[in-house]
Amino acid sequence: MGLKLIPANLRAKFMIEEREHAISILKYDFPNEWKDLLDCLDAFWLTKQMVKEPGGSKSNISKTIDNFLQERGWDERSFDTKLVVDGKEIPSPTHKIDNFKNGVGVEVEWNNKDPFFDRDLNNFRLLRQLKTLSVGVIITRMTELQKLFKEAGQKTAKGAATTHWAKLIPKVDGGGAGGCPLLLVGIGLGCYRDDA
Repeated sequence: MGLKLIPANLRAKFMIEEREHAISILKYDFPNEWKDLLDCLDAFWLTKQMVKEPGGSKSNISKTIDNFLQERGWDERSFDTKLVVDGKEIPSPTHKIDNFKNGVGVEVEWNNKDPFFDRDLNNFRLLRQLKTLSVGVIITRMTELQKLFKEAGQKTAKGAATTHWAKLIPKVDGGGAGGCPLLLVGIGLGCYRDDA
């Protein structure tokens, strides 16, 4: 039912799934963050130039999404967490979140090794338990883009052991986020523009 709250043009452009009513939580409890996310997805297009860029550091795809959100007040965020047992503090730092605002976290996993999904989901789970995160969002590429990468001559780090939809969903369905509400967005051919 929650998917009906997403405009039809975005449902056609992206693969979108949710867990634990994430869409309703975002729309009704976090309307400003929800608008930011919808506007970001509406503005984003995957271009041939982006696909042709070599791997390495953070891709322009991730930077484009990060920059859009950061212009709206989202920021990269780490949390200083610790456990206290019998008065003894035990540091328990979380990994940083790429984009965080008012209890909503967004991770963009475009071309990392697939264990990054485990890290993100575990981070969302922990921060949810600590009442710091209400909804986690993961944006990644659809497996179907593999053909585009091959046509563009990409030979590195775009293979089966990297972050893409087919690697994400089993980790989510296996309970990796421990019940944290999730919005999952896949960038696929519906989002592709041949800008040649």
